[in-house]
Amino acid sequence: MSEEFRNNILKFMTEAFESPMGIFLDPNTSIFQTLETVSAEEASIRVGGKCGSLAAQVAHMIFYIESFERFALQGDNSPRDWGFIWRTVEKVTPQEWDDYKSKLREAYNRMVKLFSENSLWNEDTMGGAMAIVVHSAYHLGEIRQALCILKK
Repeated sequence: MSEEFRNNILKFMTEAFESPMGIFLDPNTSIFQTLETVSAEEASIRVGGKCGSLAAQVAHMIFYIESFERFALQGDNSPRDWGFIWRTVEKVTPQEWDDYKSKLREAYNRMVKLFSENSLWNEDTMGGAMAIVVHSAYHLGEIRQALCILKK
């Protein structure tokens, strides 16, 4: 069962972040493919409410993954300031935007490695892995919906 779960979670991670295979996304709509179409100027525009800018969406995905890493690898279950990103990230320079995209890719690669090498799937690690896919897919939807307006 663990091997089947691992294989599926890695497929879902690939689908969401890198290369849709038709599991739940259309071609060329993954997170990384989508972010490559966004300029720093577009990533800096506040798109409404709590959602903030697209840069904040990406920073929040990084924060979420890193929070799971601290929990899974260090047992750190301390409270997180989930609103910090939304209060602090908005306008970005082209270099800062590239840095956010790189940091997201690095976080994704660490998760793929962690999930690939995990020999003990339990309620916490399975739940965390599924949460990362679902949470990232949710924010991909937020970003793609915002782009409908930003790229009018």
